[in-house]
Amino acid sequence: MVSPSISDGLVDMARLVGSAIGRATTALLDADLQLAESVISADARVDDAQRDLEDRAIAILARQQPVATDLRVVVASLRMSVDLERSGDLAEHVARLARLRFPKFAVPGDLHRKILEMGQLAQRLMAQAAEVIITKDVDAALQLEQDDDRMDELHRMLFPHLMDDRWKHGVETAVDVTLVGRYYERFADHAVSIARRVVYLVTGELTTDASITP
Repeated sequence: MVSPSISDGLVDMARLVGSAIGRATTALLDADLQLAESVISADARVDDAQRDLEDRAIAILARQQPVATDLRVVVASLRMSVDLERSGDLAEHVARLARLRFPKFAVPGDLHRKILEMGQLAQRLMAQAAEVIITKDVDAALQLEQDDDRMDELHRMLFPHLMDDRWKHGVETAVDVTLVGRYYERFADHAVSIARRVVYLVTGELTTDASITP
């Protein structure tokens, strides 16, 4: 039987990256250099956790030679750990942008509310993903996909601001906003990918989305 420590490791990673995106959002919107630095430094913990989980999964494959459901758990867990590691990288990217523009604000005041909502939603989606890993609740996993629609909507809503003739914040800020919007949208995509892999664990069926890098 596959060790439950793999599932626990995934949950711990999800909580780490969820906290990271929340703190990175605060650092970005408050131009908080110290907080940004803490997010950047903490990403090493996510990388270490991913390597540790990968080592445990490979050990199980080598020693136990799991089949059927147990094999599915190991393979899906390896994929989820990659999603989580990349989510941590995205949180780090947000924090690095905050650090790059300090002491200035990377996001203009008229977009703070939208970016704040994107950051809060990203954190909430990852918390839902952690809960889905624990409960293996297919309905909750499918609900997470629906909740991600709001992130896509928020992402699309950024572009009219950037294309508006009244935009007065310059090209550099437009690029910053474009990047940060993409970071949040991708972060949410990884939460959805995790939920889909839980559905695969439970049902044996994996839905795919070309927007999520394998």
